[in-house]
Amino acid sequence: MEIIGSIDQLRARLSSEPDVCCVPTMGNIHDGHLSLVKIARQNAPVVITTIFVNRLQFGQGEDFERYPRTFEDDCAKLEAEGNTIVFHPDEQEMYAEQQEFFIDPPKVANTLEGRFRRGHFRGVCTVVVKLFNAVQPQSAVFGKKDYQQLAIIRRFVDQLLLPIRIIPAETIRAPDGLALSSRNRYLSAEERKEAPRLREAILQIRDWIRSGDRRFVAMEYAAGALLARYGWNVDYVVVRNQRELRRPAADDKDLVVLGAATLGSTRLIDNLEVSAP
Repeated sequence: MEIIGSIDQLRARLSSEPDVCCVPTMGNIHDGHLSLVKIARQNAPVVITTIFVNRLQFGQGEDFERYPRTFEDDCAKLEAEGNTIVFHPDEQEMYAEQQEFFIDPPKVANTLEGRFRRGHFRGVCTVVVKLFNAVQPQSAVFGKKDYQQLAIIRRFVDQLLLPIRIIPAETIRAPDGLALSSRNRYLSAEERKEAPRLREAILQIRDWIRSGDRRFVAMEYAAGALLARYGWNVDYVVVRNQRELRRPAADDKDLVVLGAATLGSTRLIDNLEVSAP
């Protein structure tokens, strides 16, 4: 497996490669990331995993400095999974001068995660475009765990006419249902036992929807109240349509339940797609 830190070197290496799939990450590779690499290998002969902790998507008070950086371990895991190239630029390579041009996402980026992390998706979209321009892939894999991110990236790729196929990947979970995340390591032993309750609250809403219930506000309130009783600080548990992440219209069938809540000092997110009858 090759490790490349320079955009010029990367472009030279890929100049004769007709089919490349990109897996953008911030490192701290776990089984969820490796599942994306596996999907990428099924879609292209050359897989590039990018590892770059992007300062632009962290808000004030968020964990940019303490975000786990485990590069050597990451590379060992990626090589074992059959990854072709790790693109690992430093900040000077990605932001040689102060960034003045940004990708401004639509209003939906100010809801859900964007409501609690102002400017987050502006930073995400900007760095993803820069990574796409550096790698110039034919396809890219993004996990459904960051559902709002996936929805926004799909739309900007479509609207900006980028010649890149976005491949969604299902969330990888621990045996008890907890979505794998780099932030799970911040949970105490007791918090780790409690953490699957967010998933359970989302599953309850799924079951209500499948039974034909469309009283979404009541469902959201019940789920939030349940989590609060067990000590969670709930940001949201909501039902939205899948494509635009807006409140469901009367005829919307393709829905998604999304939740975000803090347990102790660790903020967890999760979601689940559901088809209404």
